[in-house]
Amino acid sequence: MNSPQSIRVLVADDHPLLREGLAAVLEHCADIELVAEAENGAQAVELYRQHRPDVTLMDLQMPVMSGLDAIAAIRAGDPQARIIVLTTYKGDVQVLRALKAGAAGYLLKSMLRADLLDTIRKVHAGQQHIPPEIAAEMAAYFAADALTAREISVLRLVALGNSNRRVAAELGIAEETVKAHMSGLLAKLGANDRTHAVTIAIRRGIIDL
Repeated sequence: MNSPQSIRVLVADDHPLLREGLAAVLEHCADIELVAEAENGAQAVELYRQHRPDVTLMDLQMPVMSGLDAIAAIRAGDPQARIIVLTTYKGDVQVLRALKAGAAGYLLKSMLRADLLDTIRKVHAGQQHIPPEIAAEMAAYFAADALTAREISVLRLVALGNSNRRVAAELGIAEETVKAHMSGLLAKLGANDRTHAVTIAIRRGIIDL
């Protein structure tokens, strides 16, 4: 039985089994109440407006509207909204984007069993929560130079299998310029070759495929 002071929670994730698992965990908490479930970002925004939950658990990768866009939309209507990102993804750039959008917490789905309830309570109390291993990874990466917008554009086209010549044609620049950009981003990412650079960029959330 939930008390009148229960922390009211909205869950947004496109995987029914994960939502069921979260509901099962929250069902046994006297101080936390699940008030609504969304299966995409647009639905999350609508349900947030209807229920005004105390804390929202938001997946980043969802259909119709992404979790990042949903966070931005919710925070635009309610700057005090407390949102925890749920993801299987450990990329430091994704963490930064989520925090910039207004997320107060970040949880890997593999950590849910151990950290979910504590994180909900912390964020509800006004604290920010980033797992130590993710914070350490962010610090290590941010110590290095960030990729420029042009380098990201080049890398995105390379990731799609384009040659330097094709990338140059797509971006309207010289092939030698593409090679220079590739050399620069390989150094910044600490990558051995093009394929390694793409792998690192995807893992860090710099590009999506």
